[in-house]
Amino acid sequence: MRTTPTILHLDMDAFFAQAEQASKPSLRGKAVVVGGLGPRGVVATASYEARVFGVHSAMPMAQARRLAPNAAYLVPRFDFYRTISEQVMELLRALSPLVEPLSLDEAFVDLEAGSAAWDAESAERVGRKLRADIRAVTGLTGSVGLAASKMLAKIASEQAKPDGLVLIRPGTERDLLAPMPVRTLPGVGPATGDHLRRAGIHTVGELAEAGEDELVRLLGKAHGHALYAMALAHDERPVVAEREAKSVSVEDTYDVDIHDRLRVGLEVQRL
Repeated sequence: MRTTPTILHLDMDAFFAQAEQASKPSLRGKAVVVGGLGPRGVVATASYEARVFGVHSAMPMAQARRLAPNAAYLVPRFDFYRTISEQVMELLRALSPLVEPLSLDEAFVDLEAGSAAWDAESAERVGRKLRADIRAVTGLTGSVGLAASKMLAKIASEQAKPDGLVLIRPGTERDLLAPMPVRTLPGVGPATGDHLRRAGIHTVGELAEAGEDELVRLLGKAHGHALYAMALAHDERPVVAEREAKSVSVEDTYDVDIHDRLRVGLEVQRL
């Protein structure tokens, strides 16, 4: 793992909702919820004003309406979001040939590969300028994490939200990770988290203290080895520039279940 915090993770803040607020002045400062508006719709993004009421992504829209009845509820405009996303990605590609988009609003950048940064100070300067450039070009805010690995850079950007920058200095990683819940680590979902909790392991520090052999016994060889390494702040994954999308997904939520095979086939073709 490198010894300088030159991997950057950018995560735009409440991207869909913020884009709608920027394009419609009447929505600025108000609760905005973007998602499917049918009776079985799901929240895609909630503005920070809506999150105050407990609304969050993946929540059933009906529940969101109960929590925030006066919010603005909008259908996603994906073509509009893609246009803004491409403006942001162009700013990232100006920094380095190694840009790894994760979604429309999130990406890793290897600043060393583009000679944009070589130490903590230069990395922080780049991060601050990037945030300013994104605001100037799009009118939106993004949060930036800087660290010596992808895992830590993503954790840093989560800590930076909203509209901030966090740099994790090499040598401080294990102390930073130790009190965090195990679900902080990539690959620890609800099932693995519950399994570890039953074994008395709640934090990343406890995960490291348990030892590799115990984690292999609990989780199996591959998962146990990987989680132990991450608990020690080891993450060797490189930033990989994707030249083409590995997959494309489109989804829709229907008001009623569809069971007819012919209708299902027609709907798949439509999507």
